Amino acid sequence: MLYKRYVDVITLIDKQGRLTPLILRWENGVQYPIDRILEIRKAVSEVGGCGILYRCRIQDQERKLFYEKNRWFIESTKP
Repeated sequence: MLYKRYVDVITLIDKQGRLTPLILRWENGVQYPIDRILEIRKAVSEVGGCGILYRCRIQDQERKLFYEKNRWFIESTKP
């Protein structure tokens, strides 16, 4: 089962207003650099909610990172 987990993301906003997520940060302060963005598109999450999907590679693992309204979430196996 997957859960919606809101996370802190350090993001670059360029002069055209485009968002580029750079670092994902957990509640305990551990930071994970986003190595590569594989895809950006509007999408619906399997856990509910929709927004802009950033399919990313973080430490050789693919993760779905969503920007929903004004905050970020991931699909997580832990609540």
